[in-house]
Amino acid sequence: MELILQMSLGILALSTLFFVIRVIKGPSIPDRVSALDAIGINLIGMTAIVSILLKTTTFFEIILLLGILAFIGTVAFSKFLEKGEVIENDRHR
Repeated sequence: MELILQMSLGILALSTLFFVIRVIKGPSIPDRVSALDAIGINLIGMTAIVSILLKTTTFFEIILLLGILAFIGTVAFSKFLEKGEVIENDRHR
């Protein structure tokens, strides 16, 4: 079981490297946003696997925090792509 977990950790690390390349190269902004979201998901998976390998539950808070940050980042990037700004400052209402 430990060998399978280590292999899956290596596969996730390799796919994260490919996602970093996709973030750098592009070709478009939505591709970069989806690659950043996938990096967040891979980090959550890698943290969970490390938690299982170390036989501890102390990483659960980190997993939750990474999930929240990945979600907020994806929503902020999507809003920026749609409207051109993340926080609207419309004081004339």
